Amino acid sequence: MPSRPVLVVTGPSGAGKGTLIKGLLERVDGLEVAVSATTRPQRPGEVDGRDYWFLSDDEFTRRVGQGDFLEWVEYVSGRRYGTLGSEMERIAREGAVCVLELELEGALRVQRDVAGSTTIFIAADVDELERRLRERATESTGEIGERIALAHSQLERAHEFRYMVRNDELERATAALAALVECELARTGTISRR
Repeated sequence: MPSRPVLVVTGPSGAGKGTLIKGLLERVDGLEVAVSATTRPQRPGEVDGRDYWFLSDDEFTRRVGQGDFLEWVEYVSGRRYGTLGSEMERIAREGAVCVLELELEGALRVQRDVAGSTTIFIAADVDELERRLRERATESTGEIGERIALAHSQLERAHEFRYMVRNDELERATAALAALVECELARTGTISRR
């Protein structure tokens, strides 16, 4: 029996990764999204271990040095985010299939280093990405411009991942993602096809 698969969902900011993962979890049983670790402050209402694993800068640095992270990234803000290997192991022990939502470089690292990982690139048209980013209104116009430029370069890298799902229409894209995941889990013997 092969090791439990790890599903890695990646793509540009604004492509709808989180929304598609939410729909995927509603359609396919036995999946669990890994909780990321971060150095950013805990916000009101957030729960350690549910929303994020909140680590101090020193703890994050120590755990990076120990090789505890599958992948991690530091943003311009100085905040760091990453995936602890122990989180993937916890999900496997519970008998679930781990789902990771990662930036491109982290997804490529997991694809390279984690046996049984399946990478899925979520793509959207650049005009649609820009519309979604502007609707979010969490970034300034300059930041949105930077994210659009980054999205262009990221879309050119879609071929580096095992699968691609175009998020042009939510229901269709969610159904395509769920069908792809079910086929992959059946192929690896993790679930039986319906």
